[in-house]
Amino acid sequence: EGRSQKVAFREGGTGRSRTYGALAEMSGRAAAAFAAHGVAREERVAMLVLDQVEFPILFWGALKAGVIPVPLNTLLATPVYDAILRDSRATTLIVSAALWEVAAPVIDDNPYLKSVIVIGAAPSGTIGFDAFMALADGPADAFDASDDETAFWLYSSGSTGQPKGVTHVHSALRATADTYGAQVLGMREDDVVFSAAKFFFAYGLGNSMTFPMSVGATVLIFGGRPTPDGIVGILREEQPSVFCGVPTLYAAMVAHMEAAGAPD
Repeated sequence: EGRSQKVAFREGGTGRSRTYGALAEMSGRAAAAFAAHGVAREERVAMLVLDQVEFPILFWGALKAGVIPVPLNTLLATPVYDAILRDSRATTLIVSAALWEVAAPVIDDNPYLKSVIVIGAAPSGTIGFDAFMALADGPADAFDASDDETAFWLYSSGSTGQPKGVTHVHSALRATADTYGAQVLGMREDDVVFSAAKFFFAYGLGNSMTFPMSVGATVLIFGGRPTPDGIVGILREEQPSVFCGVPTLYAAMVAHMEAAGAPD
C-alpha cells in the first residue's frame, strides 16, 4: 500500500521509531527467531514489556509464527506474576530490563519456563533481544491462521481474585478495527494516535495497534506511568489528532490543569 517508509510507532522522549516497512521485516524475523529458538506453535509467550518499539515487533512476530503472546500488566507485584506464569504455562518470558527485578524472583522455580528474553541489558542465564533476533536467517512468512484460532491471551485485572486469562481469536483483531476503529473513532491514515492506556490492556492494544495500523496511522507510545501532568505535557508537545484515555484520567487531567491555572 506504499506505506513502507511511513512511521508506524514513535517513542515519546527517546526519538526511537519504526516504519511500517521495518515493522513488517522485523516482525517476520521475530517469527523466524521464535521457531529457531524452539518455541512451538500454540505455546504461550509471556510479555512483561513496557510500551516501547520492541513490543509490536514481538507481538506481531508471535502471531506470524502461530505462537500465542500473553501481554502482562507491567504494574503488578511479583507474586501475581508468579500466579499468571504458572496459570498460562508460558514456556518463554520476554521482559523489559527495567522490570527485571520484579520478574526475576519467580523464574527459577517456574516448572514451565524454558527461556527468558530481556529487552536491554540481559542478565546471566537470559538472552538479549538483539541476540534473539539474530537467531533468524531472515523474515518468516505468516502462518495460515483460521478465523477462530486463538491469537493471544490477556489477563483480567484481578479485582475479584487472581487475574484470569482471556483468550482472543485472530478474527477479533480485524473485526474490532473495522467496527470501533473505523466506524466509531474514524481513524485515518494521516492521524497521529496516542493512548494513555497501555498495550497490555485490550483497550490500549486496540487504540495503539490494531486500529491505527489498519489504516496506516502513526502511533505515539510512552513507556512511563500515565500521570496527569505527564499526559498533559505529551499532548501539548506532540499534539496527537486522536487521544484515548479513561474517565478517571480525564478528570485528573482537568483537575491538574485547573490547579496549574490553565485557561479554559
